Amino acid sequence: MLFGKYLAKYYKKYWALFLIGVVMLIVVDVAQTFIPRFLGRIIDENNELIADLAQLGEIVGYVMLCAGIMFAGRFVWRISIFRASTGIAAGLRKEMFDKAEKLSSSYYHITKVGNIMNWFTSDIEEVSDFFGWGTVMIVDALFLSASCIVSMVRLNPWLTILLMIPILLIAVWGLFGDRLFTKRWEQRQAEYDRLYDFAQENFTGIRVIKSFVKQTKEIAAFSKIARKNQDVNVRYARLNVLFDVVIESVIILAMTMLLGVGGWMVYATATGTPSIIFGQEVKLTAGELMQFVGYVDLIIWPMFALGNIISMRSRAKGSLKRISAFLDTPFDVVNPLDGVKLENAKGDIEFRDFTFVYPDGTTPALSNISIHIAPGEHIGIVGKVGSGKTAFVNALFRLYNVEKGQLFVDGHDIMECDIPSLREVIAYAPQDNFLFSDTIENNISFSSGAVDHGKVEEASSFADVKENIESFPRGYDTVLGERGVTLSGGQKQRVSIARAFYKDAPVLVLDDCVSAVDVKTEEIILGNIKRQRAGKTTLLIASRVSSVSQMDKILVIEEGRAIAFGPHHDLVKTCPAYAKMVYLQQLEREVEGGGANG
Repeated sequence: MLFGKYLAKYYKKYWALFLIGVVMLIVVDVAQTFIPRFLGRIIDENNELIADLAQLGEIVGYVMLCAGIMFAGRFVWRISIFRASTGIAAGLRKEMFDKAEKLSSSYYHITKVGNIMNWFTSDIEEVSDFFGWGTVMIVDALFLSASCIVSMVRLNPWLTILLMIPILLIAVWGLFGDRLFTKRWEQRQAEYDRLYDFAQENFTGIRVIKSFVKQTKEIAAFSKIARKNQDVNVRYARLNVLFDVVIESVIILAMTMLLGVGGWMVYATATGTPSIIFGQEVKLTAGELMQFVGYVDLIIWPMFALGNIISMRSRAKGSLKRISAFLDTPFDVVNPLDGVKLENAKGDIEFRDFTFVYPDGTTPALSNISIHIAPGEHIGIVGKVGSGKTAFVNALFRLYNVEKGQLFVDGHDIMECDIPSLREVIAYAPQDNFLFSDTIENNISFSSGAVDHGKVEEASSFADVKENIESFPRGYDTVLGERGVTLSGGQKQRVSIARAFYKDAPVLVLDDCVSAVDVKTEEIILGNIKRQRAGKTTLLIASRVSSVSQMDKILVIEEGRAIAFGPHHDLVKTCPAYAKMVYLQQLEREVEGGGANG
Protein backbone atom coordinates (compact mmCIF):
# COMPACT_ATOMS: atom_id res chain seq x y z
CA MET A 1 0.00 0.00 0.00
CA LEU A 2 0.89 3.68 0.10
CA PHE A 3 1.74 5.32 3.40
CA GLY A 4 2.45 8.85 4.59
CA LYS A 5 1.46 11.17 7.37
CA TYR A 6 -1.13 12.87 5.15
CA LEU A 7 -2.82 9.55 4.31
CA ALA A 8 -3.29 8.11 7.81
CA LYS A 9 -6.47 10.11 8.43
CA TYR A 10 -8.02 8.80 5.21
CA TYR A 11 -7.35 5.18 6.12
CA LYS A 12 -9.25 5.86 9.36
CA LYS A 13 -12.04 7.69 7.55
CA TYR A 14 -12.59 5.18 4.74
CA TRP A 15 -11.57 1.90 6.39
CA ALA A 16 -15.16 0.60 6.30
CA LEU A 17 -15.49 1.22 2.56
CA PHE A 18 -12.11 -0.37 1.90
CA LEU A 19 -13.05 -3.35 4.09
CA ILE A 20 -16.34 -3.88 2.25
CA GLY A 21 -14.59 -3.51 -1.10
CA VAL A 22 -11.78 -5.92 -0.21
CA VAL A 23 -14.19 -8.52 1.20
CA MET A 24 -16.29 -8.33 -1.98
CA LEU A 25 -13.16 -8.64 -4.11
CA ILE A 26 -12.16 -11.77 -2.21
CA VAL A 27 -15.66 -13.21 -2.61
CA VAL A 28 -15.50 -12.55 -6.36
CA ASP A 29 -12.02 -14.07 -6.56
CA VAL A 30 -13.10 -17.24 -4.75
CA ALA A 31 -16.27 -17.51 -6.87
CA GLN A 32 -14.19 -17.32 -10.06
CA THR A 33 -12.10 -20.33 -9.07
CA PHE A 34 -15.19 -22.59 -8.93
CA ILE A 35 -16.03 -22.11 -12.62
CA PRO A 36 -12.98 -24.02 -14.04
CA ARG A 37 -13.77 -26.85 -11.59
CA PHE A 38 -17.32 -27.18 -12.92
CA LEU A 39 -16.16 -26.98 -16.56
CA GLY A 40 -13.56 -29.65 -15.94
CA ARG A 41 -16.18 -31.86 -14.35
CA ILE A 42 -18.41 -31.45 -17.41
CA ILE A 43 -15.55 -32.66 -19.66
CA ASP A 44 -14.54 -35.63 -17.49
CA GLU A 45 -18.11 -36.73 -16.77
CA ASN A 46 -19.48 -36.00 -20.22
CA ASN A 47 -21.22 -39.32 -20.83
CA GLU A 48 -22.72 -39.55 -17.35
CA LEU A 49 -23.99 -35.96 -17.45
CA ILE A 50 -25.62 -36.41 -20.85
CA ALA A 51 -27.41 -39.42 -19.43
CA ASP A 52 -28.39 -37.44 -16.32
CA LEU A 53 -29.57 -34.05 -17.56
CA ALA A 54 -30.73 -33.07 -14.07
CA GLN A 55 -27.18 -33.35 -12.79
CA LEU A 56 -25.94 -31.32 -15.77
CA GLY A 57 -28.56 -28.68 -15.01
CA GLU A 58 -27.38 -28.61 -11.42
CA ILE A 59 -23.79 -27.93 -12.51
CA VAL A 60 -24.96 -25.22 -14.93
CA GLY A 61 -26.97 -23.73 -12.06
CA TYR A 62 -23.82 -23.58 -9.92
CA VAL A 63 -21.99 -21.82 -12.75
CA MET A 64 -24.82 -19.28 -13.01
CA LEU A 65 -24.76 -18.83 -9.23
CA CYS A 66 -21.03 -18.08 -9.35
CA ALA A 67 -21.66 -15.60 -12.18
CA GLY A 68 -24.37 -13.88 -10.11
CA ILE A 69 -22.09 -13.64 -7.07
CA MET A 70 -19.35 -12.19 -9.27
CA PHE A 71 -21.76 -9.62 -10.75
CA ALA A 72 -23.10 -8.50 -7.35
CA GLY A 73 -19.64 -8.50 -5.77
CA ARG A 74 -18.11 -6.42 -8.54
CA PHE A 75 -20.95 -3.92 -8.28
CA VAL A 76 -20.36 -3.49 -4.54
CA TRP A 77 -16.55 -3.31 -4.62
CA ARG A 78 -16.56 -0.77 -7.42
CA ILE A 79 -18.86 1.53 -5.47
CA SER A 80 -16.97 1.05 -2.19
CA ILE A 81 -13.36 1.26 -3.37
CA PHE A 82 -13.80 4.00 -5.96
CA ARG A 83 -15.91 6.09 -3.60
CA ALA A 84 -13.07 5.87 -1.08
CA SER A 85 -10.40 6.70 -3.68
CA THR A 86 -12.28 9.76 -4.97
CA GLY A 87 -12.88 10.82 -1.36
CA ILE A 88 -9.16 10.66 -0.68
CA ALA A 89 -8.46 12.72 -3.81
CA ALA A 90 -11.06 15.32 -2.80
CA GLY A 91 -9.70 15.48 0.75
CA LEU A 92 -6.08 15.90 -0.38
CA ARG A 93 -7.09 18.53 -2.92
CA LYS A 94 -8.98 20.48 -0.24
CA GLU A 95 -5.97 20.26 2.11
CA MET A 96 -3.75 21.54 -0.67
CA PHE A 97 -6.14 24.37 -1.51
CA ASP A 98 -6.36 25.42 2.14
CA LYS A 99 -2.57 25.33 2.31
CA ALA A 100 -2.25 27.36 -0.88
CA GLU A 101 -4.55 30.06 0.49
CA LYS A 102 -2.60 30.34 3.74
CA LEU A 103 0.90 30.47 2.26
CA SER A 104 2.37 33.94 2.09
CA SER A 105 3.10 35.94 -1.05
CA SER A 106 6.79 35.14 -0.76
CA TYR A 107 6.08 31.45 -1.51
CA TYR A 108 4.51 32.39 -4.84
CA HIS A 109 7.50 34.55 -5.71
CA ILE A 110 9.66 31.42 -5.90
CA THR A 111 7.12 28.73 -6.90
CA LYS A 112 5.58 28.80 -10.35
CA VAL A 113 1.85 28.45 -10.93
CA GLY A 114 2.36 25.67 -13.50
CA ASN A 115 4.06 23.48 -10.90
CA ILE A 116 1.22 23.96 -8.43
CA MET A 117 -1.42 23.20 -11.08
CA ASN A 118 0.36 19.94 -11.92
CA TRP A 119 0.32 18.93 -8.24
CA PHE A 120 -3.40 19.66 -8.05
CA THR A 121 -4.23 17.65 -11.18
CA SER A 122 -1.82 14.96 -12.37
CA ASP A 123 -0.28 14.10 -8.99
CA ILE A 124 -3.61 13.93 -7.16
CA GLU A 125 -5.01 11.69 -9.92
CA GLU A 126 -2.06 9.30 -9.61
CA VAL A 127 -2.62 8.92 -5.87
CA SER A 128 -6.37 8.47 -6.42
CA ASP A 129 -5.79 5.83 -9.13
CA PHE A 130 -3.53 3.86 -6.82
CA PHE A 131 -6.14 3.78 -4.08
CA GLY A 132 -8.77 2.77 -6.66
CA TRP A 133 -7.38 0.39 -9.25
CA GLY A 134 -4.24 -0.16 -7.19
CA THR A 135 -6.29 -1.66 -4.36
CA VAL A 136 -8.11 -3.91 -6.83
CA MET A 137 -4.82 -5.08 -8.33
CA ILE A 138 -3.20 -5.75 -4.96
CA VAL A 139 -6.14 -7.81 -3.69
CA ASP A 140 -6.39 -9.75 -6.95
CA ALA A 141 -2.63 -10.28 -7.09
CA LEU A 142 -2.73 -11.71 -3.55
CA PHE A 143 -6.07 -13.50 -3.22
CA LEU A 144 -7.04 -14.46 -6.77
CA SER A 145 -3.56 -15.82 -7.48
CA ALA A 146 -3.45 -17.52 -4.05
CA SER A 147 -6.91 -19.04 -4.56
CA CYS A 148 -5.95 -20.28 -8.03
CA ILE A 149 -2.62 -21.69 -6.81
CA VAL A 150 -4.33 -23.54 -3.91
CA SER A 151 -6.83 -25.04 -6.36
CA MET A 152 -4.02 -26.00 -8.74
CA VAL A 153 -1.99 -27.62 -5.92
CA ARG A 154 -5.01 -29.69 -4.90
CA LEU A 155 -5.47 -30.71 -8.51
CA ASN A 156 -1.85 -31.53 -9.38
CA PRO A 157 0.96 -30.23 -7.11
CA TRP A 158 3.81 -31.26 -9.45
CA LEU A 159 2.46 -29.43 -12.46
CA THR A 160 1.76 -26.45 -10.20
CA ILE A 161 5.38 -26.37 -9.03
CA LEU A 162 6.48 -26.33 -12.66
CA LEU A 163 4.19 -23.37 -13.38
CA MET A 164 5.41 -21.45 -10.31
CA ILE A 165 8.84 -20.94 -11.89
CA PRO A 166 7.63 -18.23 -14.32
CA ILE A 167 5.53 -16.61 -11.59
CA LEU A 168 8.64 -16.22 -9.42
CA LEU A 169 10.40 -14.63 -12.41
CA ILE A 170 7.62 -11.99 -12.52
CA ALA A 171 8.07 -11.22 -8.81
CA VAL A 172 11.84 -10.77 -9.24
CA TRP A 173 11.32 -8.60 -12.29
CA GLY A 174 8.83 -6.43 -10.35
CA LEU A 175 11.26 -5.78 -7.51
CA PHE A 176 13.92 -4.79 -10.05
CA GLY A 177 11.62 -2.31 -11.79
CA ASP A 178 10.28 -0.46 -8.71
CA ARG A 179 13.16 1.99 -8.21
CA LEU A 180 13.66 2.51 -11.91
CA PHE A 181 9.97 3.38 -12.38
CA THR A 182 10.05 5.86 -9.46
CA LYS A 183 13.07 7.69 -10.87
CA ARG A 184 11.65 7.89 -14.40
CA TRP A 185 8.26 9.06 -13.06
CA GLU A 186 9.82 11.90 -11.07
CA GLN A 187 11.69 13.03 -14.19
CA ARG A 188 8.45 12.86 -16.17
CA GLN A 189 6.54 14.97 -13.64
CA ALA A 190 9.33 17.55 -13.48
CA GLU A 191 9.07 18.02 -17.24
CA TYR A 192 5.29 18.27 -16.96
CA ASP A 193 5.83 21.07 -14.42
CA ARG A 194 7.87 23.00 -16.97
CA LEU A 195 5.25 22.41 -19.67
CA TYR A 196 2.36 23.49 -17.42
CA ASP A 197 4.21 26.58 -16.29
CA PHE A 198 5.21 27.69 -19.80
CA ALA A 199 1.68 27.16 -21.14
CA GLN A 200 0.07 28.99 -18.20
CA GLU A 201 2.43 31.96 -18.54
CA ASN A 202 1.82 32.22 -22.30
CA PHE A 203 -1.96 31.99 -22.02
CA THR A 204 -1.92 34.68 -19.34
CA GLY A 205 0.30 36.96 -21.41
CA ILE A 206 -1.22 36.15 -24.80
CA ARG A 207 -2.05 39.80 -25.55
CA VAL A 208 1.53 40.88 -24.91
CA ILE A 209 2.86 38.08 -27.13
CA LYS A 210 0.53 39.05 -29.96
CA SER A 211 1.20 42.76 -29.63
CA PHE A 212 4.95 42.15 -29.96
CA VAL A 213 4.37 39.60 -32.76
CA LYS A 214 6.33 36.95 -30.84
CA GLN A 215 4.05 34.01 -31.57
CA THR A 216 6.69 32.22 -33.67
CA LYS A 217 9.36 32.67 -30.98
CA GLU A 218 7.05 31.38 -28.23
CA ILE A 219 5.89 28.45 -30.35
CA ALA A 220 9.52 27.49 -30.97
CA ALA A 221 10.27 27.73 -27.24
CA PHE A 222 7.18 25.66 -26.43
CA SER A 223 8.19 23.07 -29.03
CA LYS A 224 11.59 22.73 -27.39
CA ILE A 225 10.01 22.11 -23.97
CA ALA A 226 7.41 19.80 -25.52
CA ARG A 227 10.10 17.76 -27.28
CA LYS A 228 12.00 17.31 -24.03
CA ASN A 229 8.74 16.35 -22.35
CA GLN A 230 8.08 13.92 -25.18
CA ASP A 231 11.54 12.36 -24.83
CA VAL A 232 11.07 11.80 -21.10
CA ASN A 233 7.60 10.34 -21.68
CA VAL A 234 8.87 8.08 -24.46
CA ARG A 235 11.64 6.78 -22.18
CA TYR A 236 9.06 6.12 -19.48
CA ALA A 237 6.71 4.45 -21.98
CA ARG A 238 9.54 2.26 -23.28
CA LEU A 239 10.30 1.13 -19.76
CA ASN A 240 6.60 0.43 -19.23
CA VAL A 241 6.34 -1.52 -22.48
CA LEU A 242 9.51 -3.47 -21.72
CA PHE A 243 8.09 -4.34 -18.32
CA ASP A 244 4.79 -5.49 -19.85
CA VAL A 245 6.51 -7.42 -22.64
CA VAL A 246 8.63 -9.37 -20.16
CA ILE A 247 5.55 -10.20 -18.06
CA GLU A 248 3.52 -11.14 -21.14
CA SER A 249 6.36 -13.33 -22.41
CA VAL A 250 6.53 -15.12 -19.07
CA ILE A 251 2.76 -15.64 -19.15
CA ILE A 252 2.98 -17.07 -22.67
CA LEU A 253 5.83 -19.30 -21.49
CA ALA A 254 3.68 -20.53 -18.59
CA MET A 255 0.73 -21.25 -20.89
CA THR A 256 3.00 -23.01 -23.40
CA MET A 257 4.47 -25.15 -20.62
CA LEU A 258 0.98 -25.99 -19.39
CA LEU A 259 -0.37 -27.00 -22.80
CA GLY A 260 2.78 -28.87 -23.76
CA VAL A 261 3.45 -30.70 -20.52
CA GLY A 262 -0.23 -30.99 -19.61
CA GLY A 263 -1.15 -32.35 -23.05
CA TRP A 264 1.61 -34.92 -22.81
CA MET A 265 0.39 -35.93 -19.32
CA VAL A 266 -3.23 -36.26 -20.54
CA TYR A 267 -2.06 -38.39 -23.45
CA ALA A 268 0.07 -40.53 -21.11
CA THR A 269 -2.83 -40.96 -18.71
CA ALA A 270 -5.24 -41.86 -21.52
CA THR A 271 -2.84 -44.47 -22.99
CA GLY A 272 -1.79 -45.85 -19.62
CA THR A 273 1.82 -44.75 -20.11
CA PRO A 274 3.34 -43.44 -16.84
CA SER A 275 4.44 -39.73 -16.94
CA ILE A 276 7.22 -38.81 -14.52
CA ILE A 277 7.83 -35.25 -13.15
CA PHE A 278 10.42 -34.60 -10.44
CA GLY A 279 10.70 -38.38 -10.00
CA GLN A 280 6.99 -38.77 -9.35
CA GLU A 281 4.39 -40.49 -11.51
CA VAL A 282 1.70 -37.98 -12.37
CA LYS A 283 -1.74 -38.53 -13.90
CA LEU A 284 -3.87 -35.83 -15.50
CA THR A 285 -7.25 -36.11 -17.20
CA ALA A 286 -8.58 -33.88 -19.98
CA GLY A 287 -11.01 -32.26 -17.54
CA GLU A 288 -8.22 -31.54 -15.07
CA LEU A 289 -6.14 -30.00 -17.86
CA MET A 290 -9.17 -27.84 -18.70
CA GLN A 291 -9.28 -26.76 -15.06
CA PHE A 292 -5.59 -25.90 -15.17
CA VAL A 293 -6.12 -23.83 -18.31
CA GLY A 294 -8.96 -22.04 -16.56
CA TYR A 295 -6.86 -21.33 -13.48
CA VAL A 296 -3.91 -20.09 -15.52
CA ASP A 297 -6.31 -17.91 -17.52
CA LEU A 298 -7.58 -16.47 -14.23
CA ILE A 299 -4.07 -15.96 -12.89
CA ILE A 300 -3.01 -13.99 -15.99
CA TRP A 301 -4.80 -10.89 -14.66
CA PRO A 302 -3.01 -10.99 -11.26
CA MET A 303 0.29 -11.42 -13.14
CA PHE A 304 -0.40 -8.32 -15.22
CA ALA A 305 -1.71 -6.59 -12.10
CA LEU A 306 1.56 -7.35 -10.33
CA GLY A 307 3.47 -5.51 -13.03
CA ASN A 308 0.97 -2.63 -13.07
CA ILE A 309 1.10 -2.37 -9.27
CA ILE A 310 4.86 -1.83 -9.39
CA SER A 311 4.49 0.90 -12.02
CA MET A 312 1.40 2.48 -10.41
CA ARG A 313 2.84 2.46 -6.91
CA SER A 314 6.04 4.06 -8.17
CA ARG A 315 4.04 6.83 -9.84
CA ALA A 316 1.80 7.32 -6.82
CA LYS A 317 4.77 7.33 -4.46
CA GLY A 318 6.53 9.99 -6.55
CA SER A 319 3.35 12.09 -6.75
CA LEU A 320 2.68 11.75 -3.01
CA LYS A 321 6.24 12.88 -2.34
CA ARG A 322 5.60 16.09 -4.28
CA ILE A 323 2.20 16.64 -2.62
CA SER A 324 3.70 16.06 0.83
CA ALA A 325 6.52 18.49 0.10
CA PHE A 326 3.92 21.14 -0.73
CA LEU A 327 1.85 20.40 2.39
CA ASP A 328 5.03 20.41 4.51
CA THR A 329 5.92 23.92 3.35
CA PRO A 330 6.24 25.98 6.55
CA PHE A 331 4.11 29.07 7.03
CA ASP A 332 6.30 32.14 7.34
CA VAL A 333 3.38 34.46 8.11
CA VAL A 334 1.61 32.95 11.12
CA ASN A 335 -1.37 34.32 13.00
CA PRO A 336 -0.22 34.95 16.60
CA LEU A 337 -1.83 33.00 19.42
CA ASP A 338 -4.31 35.21 21.28
CA GLY A 339 -3.67 37.95 18.72
CA VAL A 340 -5.25 41.34 19.32
CA LYS A 341 -8.56 41.59 17.47
CA LEU A 342 -9.05 45.04 16.01
CA GLU A 343 -12.63 46.02 16.79
CA ASN A 344 -14.16 49.43 16.09
CA ALA A 345 -10.90 50.42 14.39
CA LYS A 346 -10.31 54.13 13.83
CA GLY A 347 -7.62 53.91 11.15
CA ASP A 348 -4.67 55.27 13.14
CA ILE A 349 -1.39 54.14 11.47
CA GLU A 350 2.15 54.72 12.70
CA PHE A 351 5.51 53.73 11.22
CA ARG A 352 8.40 53.91 13.71
CA ASP A 353 11.83 53.77 12.10
CA PHE A 354 10.33 51.17 9.76
CA THR A 355 12.65 49.07 7.59
CA PHE A 356 11.50 46.29 5.30
CA VAL A 357 13.32 43.71 3.16
CA TYR A 358 11.43 41.29 0.89
CA PRO A 359 12.02 37.61 1.88
CA ASP A 360 13.85 36.89 -1.37
CA GLY A 361 15.73 40.20 -1.41
CA THR A 362 18.91 41.57 0.13
CA THR A 363 18.46 45.33 -0.28
CA PRO A 364 15.84 47.05 1.92
CA ALA A 365 12.75 48.08 -0.04
CA LEU A 366 12.02 50.64 2.71
CA SER A 367 14.46 52.15 5.21
CA ASN A 368 13.97 54.08 8.45
CA ILE A 369 10.49 55.46 7.75
CA SER A 370 8.87 57.27 10.67
CA ILE A 371 5.44 58.85 10.05
CA HIS A 372 2.11 59.03 11.85
CA ILE A 373 -1.22 58.95 9.99
CA ALA A 374 -4.05 60.18 12.19
CA PRO A 375 -7.54 58.65 11.96
CA GLY A 376 -9.50 60.14 9.06
CA GLU A 377 -6.50 61.63 7.26
CA HIS A 378 -6.25 61.36 3.49
CA ILE A 379 -2.65 60.62 2.53
CA GLY A 380 -1.09 60.74 -0.92
CA ILE A 381 2.03 58.68 -1.65
CA VAL A 382 4.30 59.57 -4.59
CA GLY A 383 7.70 58.53 -5.82
CA LYS A 384 9.53 57.16 -8.80
CA VAL A 385 8.89 53.65 -10.12
CA GLY A 386 10.53 51.13 -7.78
CA SER A 387 10.90 53.62 -4.95
CA GLY A 388 8.94 51.39 -2.50
CA LYS A 389 5.42 52.84 -2.63
CA THR A 390 3.67 49.46 -3.01
CA ALA A 391 5.92 47.88 -0.36
CA PHE A 392 4.79 50.66 2.00
CA VAL A 393 1.09 49.71 1.76
CA ASN A 394 1.71 45.94 1.47
CA ALA A 395 3.32 46.03 4.91
CA LEU A 396 -0.05 47.02 6.38
CA PHE A 397 -1.69 43.73 5.32
CA ARG A 398 0.87 41.45 7.02
CA LEU A 399 1.51 39.79 3.67
CA TYR A 400 5.08 39.56 4.95
CA ASN A 401 6.64 39.54 8.38
CA VAL A 402 8.00 42.85 9.65
CA GLU A 403 10.11 43.69 12.66
CA LYS A 404 8.23 44.09 15.92
CA GLY A 405 7.82 47.58 17.30
CA GLN A 406 7.96 49.28 13.89
CA LEU A 407 4.40 49.33 12.52
CA PHE A 408 1.23 50.04 14.52
CA VAL A 409 -2.49 50.15 13.69
CA ASP A 410 -4.70 51.83 16.28
CA GLY A 411 -1.75 51.65 18.68
CA HIS A 412 -1.30 47.89 18.30
CA ASP A 413 1.83 46.32 16.83
CA ILE A 414 0.63 44.52 13.67
CA MET A 415 2.89 41.56 14.54
CA GLU A 416 0.67 41.04 17.59
CA CYS A 417 -2.64 41.62 15.78
CA ASP A 418 -5.03 38.90 14.65
CA ILE A 419 -4.37 38.80 10.89
CA PRO A 420 -7.98 38.32 9.67
CA SER A 421 -9.22 41.19 11.84
CA LEU A 422 -6.29 43.37 10.67
CA ARG A 423 -7.14 42.75 7.04
CA GLU A 424 -10.83 43.43 7.70
CA VAL A 425 -9.82 46.94 8.76
CA ILE A 426 -8.34 47.69 5.32
CA ALA A 427 -10.00 47.84 1.89
CA TYR A 428 -7.63 47.53 -1.03
CA ALA A 429 -7.64 48.32 -4.73
CA PRO A 430 -4.43 46.72 -6.06
CA GLN A 431 -2.21 48.01 -8.80
CA ASP A 432 -3.00 45.12 -11.17
CA ASN A 433 -6.80 45.56 -10.78
CA PHE A 434 -7.45 41.83 -10.69
CA LEU A 435 -11.09 40.96 -11.38
CA PHE A 436 -12.74 37.55 -11.22
CA SER A 437 -14.53 35.80 -14.07
CA ASP A 438 -17.95 36.58 -12.56
CA THR A 439 -20.66 39.21 -12.82
CA ILE A 440 -19.75 42.86 -12.26
CA GLU A 441 -22.11 42.95 -9.28
CA ASN A 442 -20.41 39.98 -7.62
CA ASN A 443 -17.00 41.50 -8.28
CA ILE A 444 -17.97 44.78 -6.62
CA SER A 445 -19.67 43.06 -3.65
CA PHE A 446 -16.82 40.54 -3.25
CA SER A 447 -16.13 41.58 0.35
CA SER A 448 -19.61 40.64 1.62
CA GLY A 449 -21.51 37.38 1.85
CA ALA A 450 -24.81 38.82 0.59
CA VAL A 451 -25.13 41.27 -2.28
CA ASP A 452 -26.62 44.68 -1.47
CA HIS A 453 -27.55 46.08 -4.88
CA GLY A 454 -28.03 49.58 -3.49
CA LYS A 455 -24.50 49.58 -2.07
CA VAL A 456 -23.19 48.19 -5.37
CA GLU A 457 -24.72 51.12 -7.26
CA GLU A 458 -23.37 53.55 -4.66
CA ALA A 459 -19.87 52.07 -5.01
CA SER A 460 -20.02 52.23 -8.81
CA SER A 461 -21.08 55.88 -8.60
CA PHE A 462 -18.17 56.54 -6.24
CA ALA A 463 -15.78 55.12 -8.85
CA ASP A 464 -17.60 56.93 -11.70
CA VAL A 465 -18.25 53.66 -13.52
CA LYS A 466 -22.03 53.45 -13.00
CA GLU A 467 -22.94 54.78 -16.45
CA ASN A 468 -20.48 52.43 -18.15
CA ILE A 469 -21.93 49.40 -16.36
CA GLU A 470 -25.54 50.35 -17.04
CA SER A 471 -24.75 50.81 -20.74
CA PHE A 472 -23.91 47.10 -21.03
CA PRO A 473 -26.85 44.95 -22.26
CA ARG A 474 -26.94 42.96 -19.01
CA GLY A 475 -25.81 45.80 -16.74
CA TYR A 476 -24.49 44.60 -13.39
CA ASP A 477 -25.16 41.00 -14.43
CA THR A 478 -22.54 41.24 -17.18
CA VAL A 479 -20.09 38.36 -16.76
CA LEU A 480 -16.50 39.45 -17.09
CA GLY A 481 -13.89 37.42 -18.91
CA GLU A 482 -10.84 35.99 -17.16
CA ARG A 483 -9.05 38.70 -15.14
CA GLY A 484 -11.73 41.18 -16.30
CA VAL A 485 -10.58 41.04 -19.93
CA THR A 486 -14.05 42.16 -21.10
CA LEU A 487 -13.46 45.68 -19.71
CA SER A 488 -11.07 48.40 -20.79
CA GLY A 489 -8.10 49.34 -18.59
CA GLY A 490 -9.87 52.36 -17.13
CA GLN A 491 -13.08 50.42 -16.47
CA LYS A 492 -11.16 47.67 -14.68
CA GLN A 493 -9.48 50.26 -12.47
CA ARG A 494 -12.78 51.87 -11.58
CA VAL A 495 -14.54 48.54 -10.85
CA SER A 496 -11.57 47.69 -8.61
CA ILE A 497 -12.00 51.03 -6.80
CA ALA A 498 -15.75 50.35 -6.45
CA ARG A 499 -15.02 46.94 -4.93
CA ALA A 500 -12.70 48.51 -2.35
CA PHE A 501 -15.19 51.28 -1.52
CA TYR A 502 -18.04 48.76 -1.14
CA LYS A 503 -16.20 47.18 1.83
CA ASP A 504 -16.59 50.48 3.73
CA ALA A 505 -13.47 49.81 5.81
CA PRO A 506 -11.82 52.27 8.23
CA VAL A 507 -8.74 52.30 5.98
CA LEU A 508 -8.89 52.48 2.18
CA VAL A 509 -5.74 51.84 0.13
CA LEU A 510 -5.74 52.74 -3.57
CA ASP A 511 -2.55 51.60 -5.28
CA ASP A 512 -2.09 53.70 -8.42
CA CYS A 513 -5.73 53.12 -9.34
CA VAL A 514 -6.40 56.24 -11.38
CA SER A 515 -3.50 56.02 -13.82
CA ALA A 516 -5.66 54.67 -16.68
CA VAL A 517 -8.54 57.17 -16.38
CA ASP A 518 -8.84 60.62 -17.93
CA VAL A 519 -8.35 63.81 -15.93
CA LYS A 520 -12.09 64.53 -15.62
CA THR A 521 -12.85 61.03 -14.26
CA GLU A 522 -9.89 61.33 -11.91
CA GLU A 523 -11.23 64.60 -10.52
CA ILE A 524 -14.65 63.01 -9.92
CA ILE A 525 -13.13 60.06 -8.05
CA LEU A 526 -10.85 62.30 -5.97
CA GLY A 527 -13.80 64.55 -5.14
CA ASN A 528 -15.82 61.49 -4.05
CA ILE A 529 -12.93 60.37 -1.85
CA LYS A 530 -12.83 63.74 -0.15
CA ARG A 531 -16.59 63.81 0.47
CA GLN A 532 -17.60 60.20 1.02
CA ARG A 533 -14.45 59.12 2.84
CA ALA A 534 -14.48 62.10 5.22
CA GLY A 535 -13.45 60.93 8.69
CA LYS A 536 -11.98 57.68 7.33
CA THR A 537 -8.33 57.04 6.58
CA THR A 538 -7.41 56.83 2.90
CA LEU A 539 -4.02 56.13 1.33
CA LEU A 540 -3.68 56.93 -2.37
CA ILE A 541 -0.59 55.92 -4.33
CA ALA A 542 -0.33 57.92 -7.55
CA SER A 543 2.10 58.58 -10.34
CA ARG A 544 0.70 62.08 -11.01
CA VAL A 545 1.21 64.86 -8.47
CA SER A 546 -2.20 66.29 -9.45
CA SER A 547 -3.81 63.13 -8.09
CA VAL A 548 -2.54 63.77 -4.55
CA SER A 549 -2.29 67.54 -4.37
CA GLN A 550 -5.65 67.84 -2.58
CA MET A 551 -4.80 65.21 0.04
CA ASP A 552 -4.31 66.25 3.66
CA LYS A 553 -0.69 65.16 3.55
CA ILE A 554 1.68 63.71 0.98
CA LEU A 555 4.44 61.18 1.58
CA VAL A 556 7.36 61.42 -0.85
CA ILE A 557 9.40 58.20 -1.13
CA GLU A 558 12.76 58.05 -2.88
CA GLU A 559 14.84 54.86 -3.04
CA GLY A 560 12.96 53.37 -0.10
CA ARG A 561 13.29 56.42 2.16
CA ALA A 562 10.67 58.95 3.23
CA ILE A 563 12.25 62.25 2.19
CA ALA A 564 9.22 64.43 2.92
CA PHE A 565 5.80 64.27 4.58
CA GLY A 566 3.33 67.11 4.72
CA PRO A 567 0.67 69.17 2.84
CA HIS A 568 1.16 69.96 -0.84
CA HIS A 569 1.78 73.69 -0.37
CA ASP A 570 4.50 73.02 2.23
CA LEU A 571 6.27 70.35 0.18
CA VAL A 572 6.46 72.59 -2.88
CA LYS A 573 8.54 75.02 -0.74
CA THR A 574 10.53 72.58 1.42
CA CYS A 575 11.14 69.47 -0.73
CA PRO A 576 13.18 70.05 -3.91
CA ALA A 577 12.43 66.55 -5.26
CA TYR A 578 8.69 67.10 -4.89
CA ALA A 579 8.87 70.59 -6.33
CA LYS A 580 10.76 69.19 -9.32
CA MET A 581 8.02 66.56 -9.86
CA VAL A 582 5.38 69.31 -9.75
CA TYR A 583 7.30 71.48 -12.20
CA LEU A 584 8.01 68.67 -14.69
CA GLN A 585 4.41 67.46 -14.70
CA GLN A 586 3.10 71.01 -15.15
CA LEU A 587 5.53 71.44 -18.03
CA GLU A 588 4.40 68.16 -19.55
CA ARG A 589 0.74 69.25 -19.43
CA GLU A 590 1.61 72.58 -21.02
CA VAL A 591 3.52 70.86 -23.82
CA GLU A 592 0.66 68.43 -24.41
CA GLY A 593 -1.81 71.31 -24.37
CA GLY A 594 0.32 73.31 -26.82
CA GLY A 595 0.58 70.32 -29.11
CA ALA A 596 -3.17 69.93 -29.04
CA ASN A 597 -3.73 73.58 -29.86
CA GLY A 598 -1.21 73.42 -32.68
